[in-house]
Amino acid sequence: MIREKEKDLLSILGEEIPLGTSKTINFNIAKLYTSTKVEIPIIIERSKQPGPTVLITAGIHGDEINGVEVVRQIISKKINKPAKGTIICIPVLNVFGFLSMNRFFPDGRDLNRVFPGTKNGSLASRFAHQFVTEILPVADFCLDFHTGGASRFNAPHIRVDPENEKLVALAKVFNTSFILLSKKLDGSFRAACAKKGVDILLFEGGKSQNSNRDIAVEGVLGTMRILNHMEMLKPVFTVPSKTESSIVIKKSSWMRAKYSGLLHIKIPIGKYVEKGEILATITDPYGKMRHVVKATNTGYIINVNEAPIVYKGDAIFRITTQLGS
Repeated sequence: MIREKEKDLLSILGEEIPLGTSKTINFNIAKLYTSTKVEIPIIIERSKQPGPTVLITAGIHGDEINGVEVVRQIISKKINKPAKGTIICIPVLNVFGFLSMNRFFPDGRDLNRVFPGTKNGSLASRFAHQFVTEILPVADFCLDFHTGGASRFNAPHIRVDPENEKLVALAKVFNTSFILLSKKLDGSFRAACAKKGVDILLFEGGKSQNSNRDIAVEGVLGTMRILNHMEMLKPVFTVPSKTESSIVIKKSSWMRAKYSGLLHIKIPIGKYVEKGEILATITDPYGKMRHVVKATNTGYIINVNEAPIVYKGDAIFRITTQLGS
């Protein structure tokens, strides 16, 4: 069961939000060079009935638009209005990166590597510290939405610590295509949640600077399944069931380009391939070289590099090497 903080009055950033209230609080984190305030809207919906507090976030990396779109749809469709408890949505955590379509904070740091942050550190570290100190403590459960970096397109999957059986079970409730068992990275939001005793599922799907409808649908439906499981989804919503269970991945590896050139992908993301199956070709611009890329082993393709040009050694496919149950 999800922990429940039975609080009639919720306090965030010095503001008190009673049960049955809708409220947007602007999280003032810094100013631009022009002295213009940079604020992050925190959208809070509280039922009249007490229950868990769910925090839904996206945009830790400012160029990961697909995650932002998932949270936007959750708000737009009013899925964030709970039958009980509280749902807090923050569609864009890294507003600086979002404005410039950049992964990083202005100080050049990756926000998802500086948690829990420090009070007097870099801008990213200060933000992480304020977030962990003033917002995260109210949450019982978190959903965090990401995409693949650069041109690498992720098949929709949940990343979860294999040692946390409760979260593995919740990942199966989310029921997207794959569940990737992976340990928490130092400095990540996931690691900060674990240290605070807050359960979290991390969703990955699509690629940066891109909005993909199918990925957004997977994220929204998975969120609805989780909220329904927690008895927080209002009865007006119908959650479509999936006939297939999530495929659990224990291990995977990158296939790298053996030549530089133009990359021509031949298979769809998520495909189950046989060893030796043709996945792509790499050609030169002059019509003289054509190299065939074949699967190194049997498995699922969970990440595809969609860049039109690659260099020798670039990661082009991520293929599963060991599945779980």
